[in-house]
Amino acid sequence: MRKALTGLMAALLLLTACSTGDDAVVAGSEFQLVAPNGETKLRYDGEERKGIKGLTGPSLMEDGKTISLDDYAGKVVIVNIWGAWCPPCRTEAPELQKVQDETGSLGVQVLGVDVKETSTESPRDFITNRRLSYPSIYDESGRAMLSFRGLPPNTVPSTFVLDKQHRVAAAFLGPVIASDLLQLVKDLAAES
Repeated sequence: MRKALTGLMAALLLLTACSTGDDAVVAGSEFQLVAPNGETKLRYDGEERKGIKGLTGPSLMEDGKTISLDDYAGKVVIVNIWGAWCPPCRTEAPELQKVQDETGSLGVQVLGVDVKETSTESPRDFITNRRLSYPSIYDESGRAMLSFRGLPPNTVPSTFVLDKQHRVAAAFLGPVIASDLLQLVKDLAAES
């Protein structure tokens, strides 16, 4: 009886996992990345926006400190997945600093997630040399990146723009410049 029940539960889980269809962008209330036709710039409006859960990790620059998305409640958050080893990230980081400088007073926060590093030395130098003031999570284990379900691990850099409820409003699967983000985050900051 126990084996039959276990088999039935497994079959039900398999069926429900496949029931969202080919065009699914979300799974329940949590964000699930799907890039239809290989699109690299995605926008989500209204009910299409789904939340990010569990984004937390150790601070790259402050030993012993933990950074969490929850630290920025009520703010528009730009989450940038980067690495010091990533050539496009070198150009992108100062552009993200421009966005932070121009929109921070509107309730916008840039938050980096440093991935695929074996120590903090190189990414700390990266931040210091570029005079970046926004915080970054040091994601050596890859655990923080799991918050972005469906994101291929080689998609670095990637940037996700979250509304004030920390639902994904836009995704950029590649490098960004300030002009890609400025109007978008200003519009999101003006939302009630």
